Amino acid sequence: MMRLANDSLGRLPRSVSRPGYDRAAVRRGVVHFGPGAFHRAHQAAAFDRLLEHDPRWGLTGVSLNSRGVADALNPQDGLYTLALIDTDTEYRVIGAVGAVLTRDEPQAILAALVHKDTRIVSSTVTEKGYCLAADGTLDFSHPAIGREIEAAQAHDWVPSTFTGWLVRGLRARRLAGLNGLTVLSCDNLTDNGRKLEAATIALAQAIDAETARWIADNVAFPNAMVDSITPATDDALRARVSAATGLEDAWPIQRERFTQWVIEDRFAGERPALELAGVTFANEVRPFETAKLRLLNGAHSSLAYIGLGRGLETVADAMADRDLAVFVERLMREDIAPSVAAAPGLDQERYISDILARFANPSIRHLLAQIAWDGSQKLPYRLLDTVRDALAAGRPIERLALPIAAWLRFLTAAAREGRAITDPLATLLLERAEDWRSVLALRDVFGDLGDDPRFLRAVERGWASLEAGSLEAIGAL
Repeated sequence: MMRLANDSLGRLPRSVSRPGYDRAAVRRGVVHFGPGAFHRAHQAAAFDRLLEHDPRWGLTGVSLNSRGVADALNPQDGLYTLALIDTDTEYRVIGAVGAVLTRDEPQAILAALVHKDTRIVSSTVTEKGYCLAADGTLDFSHPAIGREIEAAQAHDWVPSTFTGWLVRGLRARRLAGLNGLTVLSCDNLTDNGRKLEAATIALAQAIDAETARWIADNVAFPNAMVDSITPATDDALRARVSAATGLEDAWPIQRERFTQWVIEDRFAGERPALELAGVTFANEVRPFETAKLRLLNGAHSSLAYIGLGRGLETVADAMADRDLAVFVERLMREDIAPSVAAAPGLDQERYISDILARFANPSIRHLLAQIAWDGSQKLPYRLLDTVRDALAAGRPIERLALPIAAWLRFLTAAAREGRAITDPLATLLLERAEDWRSVLALRDVFGDLGDDPRFLRAVERGWASLEAGSLEAIGAL
């Protein structure tokens, strides 16, 4: 079977959408760090729509941790297939990505960052990719940050972190007399733009004070949030894509049809007209971001850890478990919603109903094990902030504590079975897993919650309920 590439686009059947613009005329206005499935399903697809109107916003990908995406996409001229999963599946070939660079090409990465066409640097490097401490500031005790500061003294410094590359690239732009640009985080962090701005300036200050001042004056870091369920690529998807396109695609992507991207209207220089691709620009992103992090992501993590403990495999499986589905709906409506301020134009009750319907979509095979990755980084934003709000307001936290207990039981099971987990704190978590109270004592994850007897009692009751196999024991249903 012929492989997807520029030369084979003409072989696609009429039922498959393809780039509606001249790819040879595209200029690379965006450098994106972390071109994995989430980015290619969302931001790259939006820029692909924009390129039909404005050819100046093509993408260059940068993958710092793996060659997988580069090895898959570069032989395909950056092309890949996006499957939009619904009752009927739509297939689109996305052409916004020109090339994917890796850490083995530092000069090419630097050249992309200082190119005159580059006006945006964006990122989906996951929560752990920002090297932040529990308070959201740059973690100067992080080994990678220490190495960056030491290595930056050399003229040929090659960063290993996203923040390091930002400082390296922005310093080079300053020295070259170029304009500043916009740095656009698309990761699930509250106030992601502000946190990245503070971390970048803090690292720059430790390396080059003049560059730190230049960044503060010339670079914009808007907050943003992105929402759409993106299951991992598997062999079944590859087979469906091959059958639909008649071409081999090394790394197709799938997501649900629903998508939401909200960006703070705060740019250094020209703003891309992404509203043509359905993007919302807002004066304040925080209400949308909080609604998504707490209601959708908090419920997702709850389904993942409780569902895995009940022997379930996918989100749709979890929603087919009546007791678990009832629990999650009550958690969202009665425990999480009171902590979420209304976003402009967002009907919260309908938003919750829509999320529940998206979770229950049997066409989306979203693995609970995938959602369970990096719990130590995700739970503070997805559930623990809601716990703090509930405690401060005197509201009950029993249901909120149940997914925390389920995560602790998930760790314990992994430790006893000798099974690896995907988490930057994996070694420490598995060492402490036999004593769940010692996990709650990790201040980098729980802050002062681990000292609060109300929280400890609620987690203990949740543990007992899960051990008994009943969600009713704590009045969850």
